[in-house]
Amino acid sequence: MNATALFPRHIAPHILEAMSDTPVVLLAGPRQAGKTTLVRQVSGNNSGFRYLTLDDALTLLSAQEDPVGMIRSLDRAVIDEIQRAPGLLLAIKQSVDEDRRPGRFLLTGSANVMALPTVADSLAGRMETLSLLPLSQSEIAGQSTNWLDRVFADQMPQAGSSARTHDLVGRVLRGGYPEALTRSTDRRRTAWARQYLAAMVERDVRDIANIDKLDQLPRFLRALAQTAGQMCNYSQLGGQVGIDSKTASKYVGIFEQMYLLKRVDVWARNRLNRMVKMPKLQFIDSGLLATLLDLTAVEVQKDKTRFGHVLETFVHAELLKHASTAGGDYQLMYYRDADKVEVDVVIENAAGQVVGVEIKSSATVKDSDLRGLRKLAGLAGADFKMGVLLYDGDETLPLGNNIWAAPLSTLWGS
Repeated sequence: MNATALFPRHIAPHILEAMSDTPVVLLAGPRQAGKTTLVRQVSGNNSGFRYLTLDDALTLLSAQEDPVGMIRSLDRAVIDEIQRAPGLLLAIKQSVDEDRRPGRFLLTGSANVMALPTVADSLAGRMETLSLLPLSQSEIAGQSTNWLDRVFADQMPQAGSSARTHDLVGRVLRGGYPEALTRSTDRRRTAWARQYLAAMVERDVRDIANIDKLDQLPRFLRALAQTAGQMCNYSQLGGQVGIDSKTASKYVGIFEQMYLLKRVDVWARNRLNRMVKMPKLQFIDSGLLATLLDLTAVEVQKDKTRFGHVLETFVHAELLKHASTAGGDYQLMYYRDADKVEVDVVIENAAGQVVGVEIKSSATVKDSDLRGLRKLAGLAGADFKMGVLLYDGDETLPLGNNIWAAPLSTLWGS
């Protein structure tokens, strides 16, 4: 059985809901996150769907040579890897303008096709885009509770299975890709991750960008891994591999389009101030990041110094996954001021209320660990909902001023 089919995906009911009233639904996310398995399951429950994948050479040729003819021959269809022939989107627009029945086209994309200038506006008002990221820990654990919806409702989720060091390190280094989870040893998971990253750079970049020197990309990706969770200085990053800041920014944009990493904006009380602050870079999957850093469980047991940054990536990715399936609308940011007071993740809902999250890899909590959350509480004022310090422990305890210490395992608890 396909590894993805073993886990119920929290986005599935959202896809069905979108298909009930929208002509085109795009499920976007990284390769091998489980999109194909999921859309086949969803469309399999609906009669009359044809399945086409643009990974098939003949299908791709037809899509490129006669996109209008291909779409005209379809009544309802699943089209996999739409970024390989973005010209199809214009043909789909024409088709749905003539026939606006909901749920006609279910598309998947392993690159953010809406960032491509030729298609950015072509399906506005006709298409809904949903995200499928690698498996969340709550999906792996078979839990349906949404952490973000709970904390914004002033309810602290309960801890899941033990989060103590050995279990936590394993979760973080494995990440969430279904194929990685089927590998029985760390060595086999690392081998899969290296092959995956190589294939992304050697093959998928060509679908979305014109790059002359592909050999620079693997080195640049490794340089980015060293700065995960830190502010993004393009001149400094580019200098490490001999490229200018403009090229470095372009490469970061490509990796972001491919769902390998994400730029995270800074939170400020005044929304306009966010535009001038430096974003932070976070990888989408902690397992891929650990592979790029050559970080192993053996090293973490001896010295947890490098583990902290990978743990922050892991938590940010978990919160991003919860945001993609939440009932509410949430934006993930971070806070840092001129005094270098920081909050790892600042989550803001549509009403402007905020929850601050600090991430700590140890089981002990010190008063100094609360400095950033207290500063955020003061700045946000009445909009401050809660501060949560996620740590490698078992107890959920109040720390005053609506700040809590909670186990990391609340992310996959009930």
